[in-house]
Amino acid sequence: MADYAKTAAGVLAGVGGEENVQSLVHCATRLRFVLKDESKADTAAVKATPGVVTVAQAGGQYQVVIGNDVPDVFAEIGKASGLGTAGHTATPAEDAPKGNLFNRFISMISSIFTPVLWALAGTGLLKAFLAAAATFGWIATDTTTYTVLYALSDAFINFLPMALALTAARYFAANEWTALAIAGALVYPTITGLVGAEGLTFFGIPFTMVSYVSSVIPIIVIVWLQSHAEKFLYAKLPGAIKRFVTPMIVVLVAVPLVFVVVGPISDLIGGWLGGGIGWVFEHAPWAGGAIMGGLWQVFVIFGLHWGLVPLFTLEFQTTGQIALLGPVFAAVLAQAAAVAGVWLRARNKSLKSLAAPATLSGFLAGITEPAIYGINLPLKRPFAFGIVGGAIGGAIIAIGGVFSTSFVVPSGLALPALFGNGNMVMLGIGLLVAIVVPFLLTTIVGFTEPAEDETVAAEANDVAVLSPLDGTVVPLSETPDAAFADGSLGQGVAIKPRSGAVYAPFDATVVAAFPTGHAIGLRHADGAELLIHIGIDTVKLNGEHFDLKVTSGQRVQAGELLLTFDGDAIERAGYDLTTPVIITNPDLYPEVGTPASGPIAHGDPLYFAVAVESAIPAK
Repeated sequence: MADYAKTAAGVLAGVGGEENVQSLVHCATRLRFVLKDESKADTAAVKATPGVVTVAQAGGQYQVVIGNDVPDVFAEIGKASGLGTAGHTATPAEDAPKGNLFNRFISMISSIFTPVLWALAGTGLLKAFLAAAATFGWIATDTTTYTVLYALSDAFINFLPMALALTAARYFAANEWTALAIAGALVYPTITGLVGAEGLTFFGIPFTMVSYVSSVIPIIVIVWLQSHAEKFLYAKLPGAIKRFVTPMIVVLVAVPLVFVVVGPISDLIGGWLGGGIGWVFEHAPWAGGAIMGGLWQVFVIFGLHWGLVPLFTLEFQTTGQIALLGPVFAAVLAQAAAVAGVWLRARNKSLKSLAAPATLSGFLAGITEPAIYGINLPLKRPFAFGIVGGAIGGAIIAIGGVFSTSFVVPSGLALPALFGNGNMVMLGIGLLVAIVVPFLLTTIVGFTEPAEDETVAAEANDVAVLSPLDGTVVPLSETPDAAFADGSLGQGVAIKPRSGAVYAPFDATVVAAFPTGHAIGLRHADGAELLIHIGIDTVKLNGEHFDLKVTSGQRVQAGELLLTFDGDAIERAGYDLTTPVIITNPDLYPEVGTPASGPIAHGDPLYFAVAVESAIPAK
């Protein structure tokens, strides 16, 4: 197994240490250093480092070719140094999302939540079991044992902004500890005590304090702004003071910005939303139920649900019941049912193992964060199916005039709060629809499942690779880049494009959709991994003249459009468009069959990736 830490340490020492690095990014196959003094780099030592393929010096960059494992080596360099972190002059990592706004949002949320999902799932499951124990009288809620267990199960989601501050800081390359200081202020006990208070001001500026407990969007937005502020301040402040003055300024500006701007805006939007839904419930209950049942989880994602809480309390104070809460049960159970469908249908082992506790915590305790952020929203379809089921179920429940007699967290175990209040037949039908519809849609219609990373097929088969481009096939040796030309990065051919479109060369999973659009990595079901690298050094264009059409994890069919590019503009910018099309896992596919030559159209046979007799576990 590759020792990425050893490779990282050898490379870092070979380039002259962290102090000799001005910036560091990585692309599909190589670490791209900009060194302060290239004469201090020991190229022979870098080349001799285990895991390094070769070294190329071009375009002002010191390029260390690693191959498929470059993200892992890059990550280890980040652990051992300050390279790529806040305060360093490195450019943003190239694995940030690109595409339409919705896909970018989902990719961002997924990336930020991934590190915390297991803790969310585990504590949510604990809370579900604790709620069940209290419901069935197995534990008394007035005991210190219950208090301790409740704190264990509720603390993580209560202080979720602090966890997200760390993951968002890593995603946006901001200082983690400054982000944690900002999040700590949002959930500081004295601050949370101001929620609902009147007459609040900050240096004479009036503001409304809303609850940031368990919130998601505010901390992500402010950490994104923090990352930009830090880059500006590190560039402008003198070196002697920037390390401690920067976090002071950032915290001093960011936290009041949340209180004075984000809070009032969310409160205003939430108030409009709450008033509108209240009006709809009064005049057309079925429509109000559909909105609450279908969109409640969307409101939660953006923190807008807080605008509805005052309506809940006001309704309860004036009537002793909460009609708006009934359809929310449908919304919660619908998302739990959708993730249950993922649990049943998924073949990906890691996806199934996360879906299991997410299903239980969603149904029992109403803790849907692991389901939504870890599974349903990234997979898109299950989240949409949950919205459909919740909307229909919520409408039926509202038509039945069902209401709650207490303010509870909607969940399976909290259903007794609805019993005997309104038409119980309609409640039963509504809940059944809310559960069955998304479950069946998820299991029957399905979803695009991410590839299993741990292993490849036990038997590897030869794979036919079709041409992804219209152009002219040339030997790989004619590629004007030594690392590609000598086959160090993999076997294959190169194509000189005559049009600006790249198509899938076989049915595959997209394993690397680089946001710069200059390269894309694909994995065939039989394990063959293929890299299409548009031009040489085109990563420097930073996405200009490229338009990526797919995202990482997406399944594509042979002939499906992957990306487009403006070849004329790229060549005018001084870049060679020769495009290597190579197999990058030689342990399974050590050679390619006789390739095509000369003019070729996309979809024509290009070559066969020849497999070894039996596959071995993937790295």
